[in-house]
Amino acid sequence: MAMTDANTTRSRPPRIFAFLLFVIGLSLAVGGFQLVSLGGSPYYVLAGMMTVGASIMLWRGDRRGSWLYGAMLAATVLWALWEVGLDWWALAPRLIGPVVLGLWLLTPWVQRRLDRSPIASPRAAGVGIAVAGAVVIAVALAAAQDNLPAGISGRSDTWVENDSVWDHYGGSLAGTRFSPLEQITPDNVAKLRVAWTFRTGTPSAGIIDSLETTPIKVGNRLFVCDGQSRVFALDADSGKQVWSFDPKVDRRDIMMGICRGVAYYRAPEAVEGELCADRIIANALDGRLLALDMATGMMCPDFGKNGQIDLKKGMGPIPRGYYSVTSAPTIVRGKIVVGGMVLDNQSLLEPSGVVRAFDARTGAFAWAWDMGRPGETGEPAEGETYTRGTPNSWAPASGDEELGLVYVPTGNATPDFWGGARSEEMDKYASAVVALDAETGEVRWSFQTVHHDVWDYDVGSQPTLVDLPGPDGPIPALIQPTKRGETFLLDRRTGVPISPVAERPVPQGAAKGDRLSPTQPFSVGMPSLSGPPLDEAAMWGVTPLDQLWCRIHYKQADYRGTFTPPGVEPFIVYPGFGGGSDWGSVAVDPERLVMIANVNHFAHYGRLVPRADADKKGMKPIKDLSSYGLMGFAQSGTPFAAIVEPLISPLYVPCQQPPYGTIAAIDLVTRETLWSKPLGNARNSGPLGMATHLPIPLGVPNMGGAALTRTGLAFIAAAQDKMLRAYDLQSGEVLWSSALPVGGHATPMTYMSAKGRQFVVVAAGGNSTINTGAGDYIIAYALE
Repeated sequence: MAMTDANTTRSRPPRIFAFLLFVIGLSLAVGGFQLVSLGGSPYYVLAGMMTVGASIMLWRGDRRGSWLYGAMLAATVLWALWEVGLDWWALAPRLIGPVVLGLWLLTPWVQRRLDRSPIASPRAAGVGIAVAGAVVIAVALAAAQDNLPAGISGRSDTWVENDSVWDHYGGSLAGTRFSPLEQITPDNVAKLRVAWTFRTGTPSAGIIDSLETTPIKVGNRLFVCDGQSRVFALDADSGKQVWSFDPKVDRRDIMMGICRGVAYYRAPEAVEGELCADRIIANALDGRLLALDMATGMMCPDFGKNGQIDLKKGMGPIPRGYYSVTSAPTIVRGKIVVGGMVLDNQSLLEPSGVVRAFDARTGAFAWAWDMGRPGETGEPAEGETYTRGTPNSWAPASGDEELGLVYVPTGNATPDFWGGARSEEMDKYASAVVALDAETGEVRWSFQTVHHDVWDYDVGSQPTLVDLPGPDGPIPALIQPTKRGETFLLDRRTGVPISPVAERPVPQGAAKGDRLSPTQPFSVGMPSLSGPPLDEAAMWGVTPLDQLWCRIHYKQADYRGTFTPPGVEPFIVYPGFGGGSDWGSVAVDPERLVMIANVNHFAHYGRLVPRADADKKGMKPIKDLSSYGLMGFAQSGTPFAAIVEPLISPLYVPCQQPPYGTIAAIDLVTRETLWSKPLGNARNSGPLGMATHLPIPLGVPNMGGAALTRTGLAFIAAAQDKMLRAYDLQSGEVLWSSALPVGGHATPMTYMSAKGRQFVVVAAGGNSTINTGAGDYIIAYALE
């Protein structure tokens, strides 16, 4: 009876498993043929055919199917090692899925259903599976090893930018995000605990919301804003609210609920104790500039009209939500300088990108830099407007009181992906850093990071100022990070590069009616943070199937390296416009002369849509952000609309292999990378947007920046894994970390309270675009 049961069991081949292998093998073979037709790797055709063959044998109960699958797996190991070497993230999608299926193939549930042919024992199949498994384990262990750090080369005693007060958005007017405080050290940072938490109580205001605010500290109070432009004063020791101010912004005017910070001003002639002797300058997202009494939160009656200025004056018609000021104002020599965020890619003549200055005491108009009116710094005449469609300056600016300059980062003229209608002035100042005279608004110098930008490489990072050693004494320097991952080092007096910049030829082939620059600037004297160029082998996925999908799409697209021009056929933008450094900018230790930069490595996939086709598709300028980017970008008034999306697989996983986010330390004296590491782990990442909860050092998308202390600590949240970390500046080792309730996409700050306690504070509001939740937390940490 037992013999009969055994024979009956063996007579039922593992057909469910065989059918699964057949589907996988057929998909690999069909997709592989398509990839080969595009000039890609033949591996997937061969692997697919062998898998189909194995599945047919297994369907019949033929043990030789195991042998054939094992041979395929052994060949896969050899191919993978040949193509990518011992790179864990590159090997993972090539080997893990096939190894798991192979291990299942060796289980008794499958093996006892196969014949007992002596020429095809389980050992034969097990050889290939064991080899593949051993490679996976060995490389996984190697992946856990970080790169070795180099030493920090030198120190500077020429300039310490501020005392212990963090009274500007970037720590100081120089935007270094550095504090000389020394209470928290590498030796005791592990004892940091949550000291207090404040909730702003802000409901979601716009379609794109993120609590990106960095508090400033004046006296023993913190001042912070939220996504509805509300301003809060908090006690620096307890975090309790002292006062709040609500500008009553109409929610219909908010498309992006973002406020990155506020500014502080004390008039030199102010009388102690009088109303608004000390004032907080803030933006309202509906286009207002506000001055509030620092002590009470009351509006300053002597500023503008009852404490506010209408920034829409002179702008002409503005569709709801198309213009707002999201970054903190910059105050230099008593002038409040503000740019503005313009919702780009909608039409040719969107609101102006004009930069304006107002008297910090009275709110009186001081000057306007409108690049469409060269030589004119006044307000437009009656019936006229500032030049429409000009590049805007939405990112934080910085300033030098001694030189009397404000350093303004600029975007490109709208729309982003076709520039045939741009004027000479627009092309001259777009995607640049521009030094403006703080008192007159005149251009002192400008440096362009991208010529005729049609890739959305606007400069989103605050310029950072630091003094560097030179042969004849300290050199006043400016560091300008970019989305490209290129970092330009300039003399902030003249804009002349301190570190070599080379104009290199770039791909040509402009879209109809457009033009391209034959060369682009590359910062050859500084380490590039752009990541390695893409190729077919760099296409990634969770499994061989979605990796194959990514490889096919890569081969179908035009990609000739950075600055591949947009066209009607698919093209790849890499680094993507969310890549490199963004508004979080960099942090600089002005004593050690070390820069910390967190960057993204993310490709975009796009194509231009001829106007007639765009009209048929209904691609029109949007009326609210619920449809932003869903059908592409209208670019009304131009020959083309545009569809530009992240290059991701059907499993909602980036098509390029990790890391997607890194953090690096760069020595500003030797201009060498001290260390570079993945930023963030996979705990909040996974296919189809599902969190894996695995602490694998993946290196994830990040939004925000870092803050440094004199003791050699770098604090940063930013990453998709919702963690706040403290890095050792010397080695890059993570010395402490703390889980946040939602993503902390803001730059931390640190201060000493009146009771002599050093705090580290970060805003945690999450962000829907990278799936980190939604919240309204201001969290402070201190030593227990």
